[in-house]
Amino acid sequence: MLKKPLKKKGGRNKQGRITIRHRGGGKKRLYRVLDFGQNNMGKAKVLSVEYDPNRTSDIALIEFENGKKEYILAPQDLGKEVEFSDNAPMKIGNRLKLRNVPVGAMVYNVELMPGKGGRLARSAGSSVQVMAHENEYAHLKLPSGEIRKVKQGCFCSVGALSNPEHRFKKLGKAGRKRLKGRRPRVRGSAMNPVDHPHGGGEGKAGIGLKHPKTPWGKPAFGVKTRKKKYSDKLIIQRRKKK
Repeated sequence: MLKKPLKKKGGRNKQGRITIRHRGGGKKRLYRVLDFGQNNMGKAKVLSVEYDPNRTSDIALIEFENGKKEYILAPQDLGKEVEFSDNAPMKIGNRLKLRNVPVGAMVYNVELMPGKGGRLARSAGSSVQVMAHENEYAHLKLPSGEIRKVKQGCFCSVGALSNPEHRFKKLGKAGRKRLKGRRPRVRGSAMNPVDHPHGGGEGKAGIGLKHPKTPWGKPAFGVKTRKKKYSDKLIIQRRKKK
């Protein structure tokens, strides 16, 4: 079953309360079940490269020698065959362990923990660069500029993901936004004081506060939200501020 129905939630949680605003409607679509890990090992033939309405990059339909088919993320310049193994050749689309990837190579769909499936670099045009190998860790440079350690036993795929020009596309009209399931947003400064901390005032008044706030009074824009995590010790260099 490579495709299944995708039920819309309209930004609501299991209690039925809206936890993400401005969601709802949108075009009906089927979810493509992708293998972000390596459920099947060996060589596979690439049958087709397809558009996926649920993600920014293209996907590829592959068939293994045992007849099993699955969808994977499609890299740029994908050939007619891919291989999934611990030490597969360094060829576009192949999946292998980080310890066998040379320094300077570009990879995508990288695991954070061995056997847990790809987590890093899964969006259109993204890739991760292998900077060094040190004992049980490989040093990776992420698209954000952050450099972090990942265990050598983690799997990754060779290359960079397809559709790199996605970030230059313009929606062009409000209707395209609605098809994606995004409802209209209203500026806080256009609301009444009862509805938003930025509301009220005559004409185009400023927010009248030192710092912007959310509708619930919490600080917004530029506030650090990352809590102390065990994985902080694996970060060698933080991402640079824009």
